[in-house]
Amino acid sequence: MVKVMAVNAGSSSLKFQLFEMPQESVITSGIIERIGFEDANFKIEVGEETKKSTSAIKDHSKAVDLLLNALVEYKIVNSLAEIDAVGHRVVHGGECFGDSVKVTDEVINKVEELCELAPLHNPANLVGYRAFQAALPSVEHVFIFDTSFHQTISEEKYIYPLPISFYKELQVRKYGAHGTSHKYVSNEVIKELGNPEQSKIIVCHLGNGASISAVKDGVCIDTSMGFTPLAGVMMGTRSGDVDPSIMPYLCKKLNKTPDEVLDIYNKESGMLGVSQISSDSRDVEEAYYEGDERAILTSKIYAHSVSTYIGSYVMELGGIDAIAFTAGVGENAAYLRSLIIDNIAEALQVSLDEEKNNVRMKGNRIISLPESKVKVMIIPTNEEVMIARDTLRILEL
Repeated sequence: MVKVMAVNAGSSSLKFQLFEMPQESVITSGIIERIGFEDANFKIEVGEETKKSTSAIKDHSKAVDLLLNALVEYKIVNSLAEIDAVGHRVVHGGECFGDSVKVTDEVINKVEELCELAPLHNPANLVGYRAFQAALPSVEHVFIFDTSFHQTISEEKYIYPLPISFYKELQVRKYGAHGTSHKYVSNEVIKELGNPEQSKIIVCHLGNGASISAVKDGVCIDTSMGFTPLAGVMMGTRSGDVDPSIMPYLCKKLNKTPDEVLDIYNKESGMLGVSQISSDSRDVEEAYYEGDERAILTSKIYAHSVSTYIGSYVMELGGIDAIAFTAGVGENAAYLRSLIIDNIAEALQVSLDEEKNNVRMKGNRIISLPESKVKVMIIPTNEEVMIARDTLRILEL
């Protein structure tokens, strides 16, 4: 038995779970938010109790010190020497990393080079790693990349129809995102199907950010996000796919720079932009049932966006065994699941059990009717346990 810390560091946050492996039992979990502020929040699970505190946390190093001290103070571990390894989520691995990897100086240098492809994420991921490495210098660390699960996509699907020099010289291509989630969920679906050697699965990771993936026999063959997480389906505040020519048109009409319009695409579009209500699907859902026209339109556009990708991926897969919904919207927005499945019901002969669809409960579950030709599932994602699994596998613990 080994103890593995799974870390997900953001620009001002640090999510963590400590696992007993290989049992995958959670020893503790929590989050530190508002790092860099005077009123940073720290939350950690201690048995059945949640310990919370607010204090000034200057940087990620201080956050890690606070976390590690709490582990000993609350007797979650007797000493830090009990921690055998640390796995870190890294958003962008480019083409360099097709799998998780043990951290070395060479790996760090390559991740630093990739910061220009993920300027908001990779630097924060590296800051989190360095803070843990300084606090636990004798422990081995592993990087788990959000892009690596999508590195199995073939070149005709990841190379854009632009001058080929853009790809060869500037690294412009489809990379995808949410790979750790897609890998975990597709693995869980395969288990639910009875571990067949062959399977055709579509994973709908629908949160404030959203992406769809096509997974054949456990291998990703396509995904909706592209060079950046802006591409693909409609999201909370992101537009998803739109005609590229809209950009220069809006620049001229609004007298804005490309960066300013891109900011609108990323932060003022999607559910928020169409509904003018909220980027939160719960708020849109409430207005939808109240008959608000914009909320109804928003929901229909969202469902169309997702169902269109499902349809195209069924063609790529050559059929479909299961569709899995995951992440905040996918797991909780029953009305959107219904709208999405309604759009593909006739073509795929898929039918929901509306009673099961509308019941909220924990765990993996099938929400389609027994006669449905395609199984529809809700699979709560667990990126942290995927981080722990890969850490264990890479280090051969």
